[in-house]
Amino acid sequence: AATRPMGLQPADFARYFLVLFLVRQATVVWVIWEFQEKVLTGALSQRLLQPIDPVWNEVAKHVAERFARLPFVVVLVALFFALYPDARWVPHPWALLSGLLLTIAAFAVRFAIQYTLSMMAFWTERAGSLQSVWFHLYVLFSGMLAPLSMYPESVRAFAELTPFPYLVYVPVAATLDHPAFPVDVPRACAVMAAWGVAFVVLNRVLWRRGLRQYSGMGA
Repeated sequence: AATRPMGLQPADFARYFLVLFLVRQATVVWVIWEFQEKVLTGALSQRLLQPIDPVWNEVAKHVAERFARLPFVVVLVALFFALYPDARWVPHPWALLSGLLLTIAAFAVRFAIQYTLSMMAFWTERAGSLQSVWFHLYVLFSGMLAPLSMYPESVRAFAELTPFPYLVYVPVAATLDHPAFPVDVPRACAVMAAWGVAFVVLNRVLWRRGLRQYSGMGA
């Protein structure tokens, strides 16, 4: 096959989007829709009577769903390699471990972000619209459309100021360990930790204020 820009072969792109698919399957989050419904219907009141924070119930459901999704994902990956044998490869153990840990971190950060957006349900009936705006930015700047390393320098520099690349591109690039997909894993871990802490703190502030709003409405 002819060499592509940056020395990439078609199989490299295939691997990139395969790993991207796996990362997205592991990091999908829908908590905003469930939380919004609980607030609007008053079902949150029952959760507040339980001795644990309602967030842990949502986390447990998301984690359990990953295991339910696993057989489907395995079948699709096997089918992919059967149809495109040139893309078969064995990741380096350290790259695989880095990618796995960064994927878990990406899920945690993405959950923290979306759960924080969910807090807007205390003040508006259309909190889900914030998720729609967020998702469009996520698609543009996360590396879903193309590897972030192929973006213009100015666009890539802007994207790196946001959490989006760390939710998709960084775990994918770490797993592939390809020179065309550079990633500084220690720096990525630090940035993801910073984003995670920032959104958790913001979430707790909004949660406390939101509960006062929720109680004031007589829920």
